[in-house]
Amino acid sequence: MTEQKAPHLLDAAPGLNRDLDLSKEQLDAIAALGFRFYEQGKNHDAEILFEGLIALDPNLYYGYAGLGAMALRDERLEEAEDHLSRAAALKPNDPTVYANLGETLLRQAKFTEAASEFDRSLQLDPQKRDAGANRARAILQGMKSVVSEIQRVGAA
Repeated sequence: MTEQKAPHLLDAAPGLNRDLDLSKEQLDAIAALGFRFYEQGKNHDAEILFEGLIALDPNLYYGYAGLGAMALRDERLEEAEDHLSRAAALKPNDPTVYANLGETLLRQAKFTEAASEFDRSLQLDPQKRDAGANRARAILQGMKSVVSEIQRVGAA
């Protein structure tokens, strides 16, 4: 007798919100709660909410951004790249998504692609207010310092 796997929320028909008709404010509140759970380390709860957002509306970027951030944190880099790429395509003006995508690509040694995503993150945050873009700035500064030190040592 084979064991049947329980249905997964993401296996549900896409666009469940067509029937539920939740408002943008309600969907934003679910996303905010998901990110709060993520920040508090309540990973299971955060994952359920992010997956739920995707099931409710596969065109909302919040679910993909949240699942991508969680996958990046857990070093599931291919999964992070998939989710964050989808989030970036859905909301191309979020500097944090591009910073996370850049970091994901950097950890995969995709240096040219990572630099491009970091650059986009910085362009979207010229006032230097976004935490994700500021993290990208710090990563780039650290990389410049390492390259400079390698060049200095190599020249000696």
